[in-house]
Amino acid sequence: MKSSFPQYAIRALSVIGVWTLVGTVYASGPTPITPLSHTISRQIDANRAIETMKRVYATDRWFTFRKFEETALYLRARLEESGLRDVQTGGGRADGHTQVGYWTMPLAWDAKSAILEVIAPEHFLLCDYRAVPTSLGMWSGPTPKDGITAELVDIEKTPWTQVAGKLVLTDKNSAGYKNELVKYHALGAVNGFSENPALQDGRQWVNAWGDSGWGFTEKSTPLLSFSITPRQARHVRELLGRGEKVMVHALADTHYYHGRYPWVTGVLPGRHPDQEVLVLGHTSEQGAQDNATGVATMVEAMNTLSRLVESGKLPRPERTIRILLMPELYGSLSYLSEHPERTKRTVAAITVDTPAASYDLAGTEYTLYLNPHVAMSYTDALILRVAAECLPPSRPWHWHEFMPGTDSYLGDPSIGIPDVWPYSGTGVQTHHNSEDKPETVDARSLRDLTAMIATYLYFNATAGEQEASWLEQITLDQSYQRIESAASAAIDGLLSGDAEGGSYGMDRVSYFAERGKEAVRSILRVIPAGRRQDVEQQMQPVLASIDAFRDLELARLRQAGAKPVAAKPNPAAEKIIVRRKRMGTLPLDDLPKDKWDGFPSGAWDTTATIALYWCDGKRNLAQIIHQTEMELGPTHFDFVGYFKFLERRGYVTFENESISTEKSETFSPADQERTKQGRSTMPLDRNPQVR
Repeated sequence: MKSSFPQYAIRALSVIGVWTLVGTVYASGPTPITPLSHTISRQIDANRAIETMKRVYATDRWFTFRKFEETALYLRARLEESGLRDVQTGGGRADGHTQVGYWTMPLAWDAKSAILEVIAPEHFLLCDYRAVPTSLGMWSGPTPKDGITAELVDIEKTPWTQVAGKLVLTDKNSAGYKNELVKYHALGAVNGFSENPALQDGRQWVNAWGDSGWGFTEKSTPLLSFSITPRQARHVRELLGRGEKVMVHALADTHYYHGRYPWVTGVLPGRHPDQEVLVLGHTSEQGAQDNATGVATMVEAMNTLSRLVESGKLPRPERTIRILLMPELYGSLSYLSEHPERTKRTVAAITVDTPAASYDLAGTEYTLYLNPHVAMSYTDALILRVAAECLPPSRPWHWHEFMPGTDSYLGDPSIGIPDVWPYSGTGVQTHHNSEDKPETVDARSLRDLTAMIATYLYFNATAGEQEASWLEQITLDQSYQRIESAASAAIDGLLSGDAEGGSYGMDRVSYFAERGKEAVRSILRVIPAGRRQDVEQQMQPVLASIDAFRDLELARLRQAGAKPVAAKPNPAAEKIIVRRKRMGTLPLDDLPKDKWDGFPSGAWDTTATIALYWCDGKRNLAQIIHQTEMELGPTHFDFVGYFKFLERRGYVTFENESISTEKSETFSPADQERTKQGRSTMPLDRNPQVR
C-alpha cells in the first residue's frame, strides 16, 4: 500500500536522526557557561551522591506506599542538610478516584509478604517478596490467610476461555494482559516476560495493575501478580510441554487503602522569589538506576549550588531554584495542580529520570530529549551546550526529539514550562529489573550528571539581558540546522525521483522557521517584564534572519525542482476546533478498555499526545493534523475519529470554526478544579511562552 506521505518525510526524519546519533560538534573554545561549569564541577561530592542513591534504593526497592513515605522523610532531611529552605512534604491523594487532569490517582498499597511455590509435579519456590521484592507485582491483590492453590497455565498454549480460576504464565509483561485476565476470570498472572532475557535470574518488575491504565484504582480488580525469572519460566514451560499439570500455592499478604503518593520539595532562594527554575524527577521505583540515581544527582546538584552560594563562590541567583522529588507522573501532576502559582512563575525546568551507568559499557551515552515542537524553546539549544561543556570528550551524547513517558511533559501548553530531559542507558539492560542494583552505578557518571543539572539550573536562574544575546545566537544556530536539514532531505528526495518530497520539504522549511522564531521569542522568559517589549524589538534582526534563511532554502528547493502543492481538503477536520478542558494528557484510565473504540491511551501514544498539544482552541483540526505531521512525519492516525471519540466521552469540547480567529488559550492547573466543580474555564491573561 502506498504511503500517503512522500518518501521525503521519512528521509527528513532520518537526517535529523543523524544529528541525534552523533550530536552537534561545537567549538572547543570557552563559552559563557565555561567558568560556571568549572566552578560547579570542582565542588561536586560524588561520594555523597552515592550515599543518597543507596539510601533511596534501600526503601523504594520495596515499592509500597509506607516505604515511599520513609523515602520522603529521608529526602526531606537530606535537602535540609543541603542547606535548602522551605523544605516541604506533601502528596497526591492515593484514593483510587481523585483525578488530576484526567489521570485517576491510584489506591495506596502495601505488602508484608508473598510466596509462590510449585507443589506439583515438583516442589520448588518461585517467588518470595521478602527475599526479592520484584517477585511480587505492585498492587497485587491478596490471598486468603492460608493462601490459595491453583493450576498454572501458559497463555501461549491456553485459550483465554480456559483460564478461569487459574494463574496465567505470560509471554509479555503481565500488566498488558490485565484486561483479558479480568474478562476471563483468571486468578491472576505470573509474569514470565523480561525486557532482557539474558538476565536469567533477574525478574521484571510489574509496576502497573489497573484494569484500564497504569495505576490500580477503585474500579480495578484485585488479581494476584507475581514475576519469575527467565530461567524459572523456561523450567515451568518445560514441565507444561511434557503434558504435566502444574499446581502452585500462592500466599500474598497485601492490602489497599486510602493514603497519599508523597512528594518533597525545597528551594535555594533567589534574589527575586517571583520567578523559579525547577528540577524534578521521580522517586518511588524499585531500581538504583531507575531512579535512585536521578534523585541522588538532583539532591547533589542542589547541595553543590547551595554550598557555592553560601560560601560566596557563586552570587545568589536572581531566581529561586526549586527541586521536586515525587512519584512519576501522578506525583508531578498532583504537585502542579496543587501549586498553580508556582507553576505560573517557573521559567524553565529539567526532568531527571536517568541511570548513571558505567563509563566502560557501550549504550551508556546520554540522550538529551528536547521540548515538543509546540513549545520549542531556547532551553533546547542551551541543554546541548551544557552537555558539551560538562561531559568529558570520552563520553558521547546525542539529542532526540520529545517523547512522552516520564515527567518531561511540562512543555505541554496547558502547563507552559520549557522542560528538557537527559537520559542515559545502562549498557546491560536492567530497566525495571531486579538486577538494577547500586553496584551498577558509576560515581563518574553521577558526577557528570550532577554537573549538567547544576549548570543548567544556575544559568537559567541568573540569565538576563546580558545572557540573552548568547541565547539568541545558539537558538538561531539550532533553527538554521533544522531548516537546512529539512531542505537537504527534500532535495535528496527530489533528485531520487520523489517529486512529492519537494512540496513536503517546502512546508517543513517554513514550519521550522516559524518554530525557530518562537524558540527565540521564548528567551523573553528571562527578561524582566518591564524590559520585554524593548528586548523583543531588539530581537527583530535575529527573527528576520530566520525568515531570510528560510527564503534562501526555499529558493534552493525551487531551483532543484520543488513545487508547492495545495493541501488536500479535509472538510470534516476543517469544521472541528478542539478545546481542551483540563491540564495534561488523556490516559483514558477512567474508561473500560472495551469503550476505547480501538484508540490508544493518550498517556503513552506519541501521535495522540503531540496532536493534543497542538489543540489551542484556535487551530482547526486540519491545521492540527498538519502541525502534528510536520513534527512527527508520516502517520495513518485517524485524527478525526480520535477527537470525535474524545468529544463523545467528554474529554474535550468542539467549538464552531468561527472561534478560530480568537486568541489562543492555555489552561493552568487551577482550571482543572474549575472544570471539576462545574465552572467554565476562563481564558488566561498570560502568554504560555512568556510569564
